[in-house]
Amino acid sequence: MVEKHKVDVDVEVTLRLVVPDSGPVPLPVSLRYSASDPYAVRALFRGGDGETSVEWVFARDLLVEGLEKASGLGDVHVWPSRGTDGDIVVLALSSPDGRAVLHADADDLRLFVGRTLAVVPSGAEQQHMDLDDVVARLTA
Repeated sequence: MVEKHKVDVDVEVTLRLVVPDSGPVPLPVSLRYSASDPYAVRALFRGGDGETSVEWVFARDLLVEGLEKASGLGDVHVWPSRGTDGDIVVLALSSPDGRAVLHADADDLRLFVGRTLAVVPSGAEQQHMDLDDVVARLTA
């Protein structure tokens, strides 16, 4: 079940999917953040047909840390790097279905992260949690 949250920050970016033995493939992505789910960032990847999409949800702190140093455990890893066109951030996603390495413009991610921190500052996430709603969803 996909949770519906009011989106406070929604930024469209183009990531570049790293394809072995080929050039990078542009991939449009919506990065979304909601104060009602203050620890999470949602990345909505849209397919070429415009109808298909895949959503990844991961910790906002992962992006915050990944702008400056390697960060992540498990399915999502993020680290800064230098690309041919300037500073980039590498996102490595893995699942039982496969693995993807994506390059993002570091300035695009800094802008997104900065806007999320303006909505909910780091350390203030708990003040935005509706614990009754969380318990209700977990026990439903």
